[in-house]
Amino acid sequence: MAEATHPLGHARRVPDKAACILADTGDVMTYAAMEASANQGARLMRELGLKRGDVVAVVLDNGFETFRIAWAAQRIGVFLTSLSTKSSVGDLAYILHDAGARLVIASDRLAECVSDAAADLDIVAFSITGQGGLRNWTQDRTALPDYPLDDAVPGTDMLYSSGTTGRPKGVRPSLPEGPLDEPTALLAMGRDLYGMNADTVYLSTSPLYHAAPLRWAMTVHRLGGTVVIMSKFDAEQALGLIERFRVTASTWVPTHFVRMLKLPAALRARYDMSSMTAAVHAAAPCPVPVKQAMIDWWGPIIHEYYSGTETCGITALSAQEWLEKPGSVGRAVLGKVRILDEQFREQPVGTTGDVFFSDGPAFAYHNDPEKTAKAHSPQGWATLGDIGRLDEDGYLFLTDRKGFMIISGGVNIYPQEIENLLITHPGVADVAVIGAPDEEMGERVVAVVQPTEWSEAGPALADALTRMARDQLGGVKTPRQIDFRPTLPREPTGKLLKRLIRDDYHAKDAVS
Repeated sequence: MAEATHPLGHARRVPDKAACILADTGDVMTYAAMEASANQGARLMRELGLKRGDVVAVVLDNGFETFRIAWAAQRIGVFLTSLSTKSSVGDLAYILHDAGARLVIASDRLAECVSDAAADLDIVAFSITGQGGLRNWTQDRTALPDYPLDDAVPGTDMLYSSGTTGRPKGVRPSLPEGPLDEPTALLAMGRDLYGMNADTVYLSTSPLYHAAPLRWAMTVHRLGGTVVIMSKFDAEQALGLIERFRVTASTWVPTHFVRMLKLPAALRARYDMSSMTAAVHAAAPCPVPVKQAMIDWWGPIIHEYYSGTETCGITALSAQEWLEKPGSVGRAVLGKVRILDEQFREQPVGTTGDVFFSDGPAFAYHNDPEKTAKAHSPQGWATLGDIGRLDEDGYLFLTDRKGFMIISGGVNIYPQEIENLLITHPGVADVAVIGAPDEEMGERVVAVVQPTEWSEAGPALADALTRMARDQLGGVKTPRQIDFRPTLPREPTGKLLKRLIRDDYHAKDAVS
């Protein structure tokens, strides 16, 4: 095995090189240390009875443990399912059950929540140091040998992406069949488009339970670079870290750009950004003025790509290309873009339709053949559910989003789950949840409520609904704004005309 694109090889060649640095403390985990802990973790997983194709779930704050465990999973051919640290107990329990996870490992501060979620499941539960009555992962791991396994086989991730029903759905790819160091599509993309290599210092700005941050950080590890991990995003801290660690590559969501651009110009000018060669953004549409301002500030190093957890295809474009095609999300670099009408007929250049990818990697939604079927055309092409058009040069422009998914700060939020909860409150007669334009977050979650009694409309009911949502759904899905209306528009059949409500908020934003 060449070991050229796997931490196993880097640990042998440059054992003392930093694989990860914690931004808050400056603590370093070397490749040798990450490799040793990964080997121990892999042995512990096997002692627990895990075999190829099983699922290991983690609920972890940003830190070294994410990679110690992720690279352990990569040794024994299992799926890694990384869950949001902001999930409710109900969501955690649902995903652990749906994934069929055999093992779950939690950060100590989340131990009690994970313990409650796992209480009725046939699953082995650990926290990092044994808090919350769970087993002690570190203690059990460090008791085992740290040298490489003789029969290591690669694993991959099975991450969850919310569906239109509001219930998350696991995206289950095929397990890799090749050697541990077989190059991945993302590795080729990072190397060929963004110049990533063993000298890369990569700033990870987002929660590692999301697909893109986790996959990009592990890609940098495959290349032998260094990952600087932020515990949470802070605009000025990010600039300071770029200067301090001479960061060369980074990934962002548009909300990060907005927050950095809102810093005073004099403060922004204090920091040296000259080491940066590639700043890559994705996850949500970036407003044209915001992206232009970032290019004006950092230069033509702002790259963009469009994909999803499903990774059925990817488009990408450089800053230079975007300046020629403002608003585009690029040309296909994985798969081929197809624009189809509602009868799945391919559409000509310039015609808007559903965006599909052909010739991309296969995937399925775990335990949901119906959703899997809906994500594919009769030709076998796959969609992420977006609407757009191609221009004469093959550049994709996204024009709308199928359904009413909300993207707030790069996080996908589906309204129906929130509506299903709020309608159970005795003070609510009807409710619609939509995404309203938000300068910082891209979109914010707004609940438009028809109260049972109009006299009850006001701050007290809004506060009660906010607490209800936060307690049962978690902070991310909690509406940031609750408005009241005497009635909501519905068709005679009872279908809620949510588009009319959403259009009202977009119209108000356009006027203001």
